[in-house]
Amino acid sequence: MSEPAPRKPSAPAPRLATTVGAKAARKLRARRQGHSGVWFGLGMMGLIGWSVVVPTLLGAGLGLWLDRTYPGGRSLTLALVVAGLAAGCLNAWLWVAKEEKAMREEPEEPAKPEGKYDA
Repeated sequence: MSEPAPRKPSAPAPRLATTVGAKAARKLRARRQGHSGVWFGLGMMGLIGWSVVVPTLLGAGLGLWLDRTYPGGRSLTLALVVAGLAAGCLNAWLWVAKEEKAMREEPEEPAKPEGKYDA
């Protein structure tokens, strides 16, 4: 009976370790910064909602005005509502992507040893 050859470690292990390390560092940083609370989350949700609603309503208002001023066979209201909705969703998506990138690229603070305080 021959002994099986030892298995070589797979290549993704360093990537996994790096990913886990980055997530752990983010979690520790979030704990140090404190808890934002429910109201912060609701405020962010409201901010994103308004960034979609305002362009949609502006498109609807402009479309209604154009349809009354220049009557024609096509409805500009519907077209401008869809355009405003698309612009608002793009705006919200870009804002959330920018905030997420800023959170991930936040510089690391050097960890202070526990028990030692600044005078």
